[in-house]
Amino acid sequence: MTTRTFSCAAMTVLLLGAACGTMVSAEKSRKTATAGIKDGKGQNVGQAKFKTAGGGVEMSVTVMNLSPGVHAIHLHEAGNCDAPGFTTAGGHFNPANKQHGMQNPAGHHAGDLPNLTVGANGKGAFKSTIQDVILAGDGATSLFHAGGTSVVIHEKADDMKTDPAGNAGVRIACGVIQYGQAAAAIPALHNPRNAERRASSSTPGMTGTGWSSRGGWPGCGKSC
Repeated sequence: MTTRTFSCAAMTVLLLGAACGTMVSAEKSRKTATAGIKDGKGQNVGQAKFKTAGGGVEMSVTVMNLSPGVHAIHLHEAGNCDAPGFTTAGGHFNPANKQHGMQNPAGHHAGDLPNLTVGANGKGAFKSTIQDVILAGDGATSLFHAGGTSVVIHEKADDMKTDPAGNAGVRIACGVIQYGQAAAAIPALHNPRNAERRASSSTPGMTGTGWSSRGGWPGCGKSC
């Protein structure tokens, strides 16, 4: 191996190492997230925003073009929103393995939330602080645990006590929770961490290093 070839190889390793380090640092210090919410026809119907607040996460939601009335809204255990039924979002986010419902003595799920009210104009807003979840890292209580999480809106109100989903009816809208303020503008991905990696690849000195949403970083795939 020539000196020139060795230098190029060494530089590539250094760049890849820096990229992986940047992503790990971002995951540990993650303080914001968003989710673009779509209905079963793929139409945009709202957005959810998340930010670290005290020992939990503050969640704010705005919706439009939904049927008037009271709707259940929950955090689900998988970052996957395949329309039209959104069953790929899995069950409620429930790392403590409790039963559903704020009024259930054996509850509640970490993903259980107050109901969302939609007005006659099809618009609604919602805000709640969730004490049982975090944004940082990828541990069991993080919204970025392995596989990610999603926001799901149901056709009916949550009765706050019936396991497993409060008799809330079918799922009518869904959004994958992704990192940062701009995540909602990114098409829903099966792996929500791709948004972090794309952001890292645009960091000065990291452009052109070869990140692929399919193959990951050269030499270390998607595991770094």
